[in-house]
Amino acid sequence: MFTFLLVVQAIIAALLVTVILMQKSEGGGLGVGGSPAGFMSARGAADFLTRSTTVLASIFVLLSIVMAVIASVRHAPSDIDTSLVKQAPATQSAPANADPLAGAAGNAATTPASDGAVPLAN
Repeated sequence: MFTFLLVVQAIIAALLVTVILMQKSEGGGLGVGGSPAGFMSARGAADFLTRSTTVLASIFVLLSIVMAVIASVRHAPSDIDTSLVKQAPATQSAPANADPLAGAAGNAATTPASDGAVPLAN
């Protein structure tokens, strides 16, 4: 279903680009010449292209929303598999909740510098 909607979305996008480029703009565009009377007169063609642009843009936006909903439902988050997690070996020298750098920082603050440098203030 998603693939079908993706193809339809691509077709609508191509049609939308074509219809937009066919409209006459101040710069000329790719305006199509038509007979001066009837449905494809200058005013009739402009009305048709404006309406078709509005319809195609609306369909494009709605189809984008539908495809986003389908994609979010299809790829819903699942449970995390923890069977491959490597277990760290337990060490008895330090408690599990202790900060490994706290001991080194405490020792550095209490020992004087041997090279005559000024120690950091606490």
